[in-house]
Amino acid sequence: MNEEDIINSSKAPEPVGLYPHARRVGNLLFLSGVGPREKGSKKIPGVELGDGGEIVAYDIETQCRSVFQNVRYILEEAGSSWERIVDVTVFLTDMKADFPIYNRIYAEYFRENLPCRTTVEINKLPTPIAIELKVIATIG
Repeated sequence: MNEEDIINSSKAPEPVGLYPHARRVGNLLFLSGVGPREKGSKKIPGVELGDGGEIVAYDIETQCRSVFQNVRYILEEAGSSWERIVDVTVFLTDMKADFPIYNRIYAEYFRENLPCRTTVEINKLPTPIAIELKVIATIG
């Protein structure tokens, strides 16, 4: 791997660890986990935090739309596009409550493109969010 295979978006939120937004390998683009945070801010769309940083309330629809926008930012800056997504892994922290809403919104965004998809419930993500996406797309 060389340096030009590492992609960091100027629009997506900063990674919360030592990893790039994406890596290019041949004609494939592998995105690191993407959440709904906003770039340059601690604000998380759709999340209300208490004084101790705990989640008091959240809106999964707002988080989904923000995650999808962040994925789009990374794809486009890397020279790919939403239509070139081939695989999506989705992590939800509450499958029972959030899956129906997430699934409806997902269908809006992926009406034209039908990538493979896996949805997994996990008990926690590294930041106070309820959804994260791991995406593979084709490129140039």
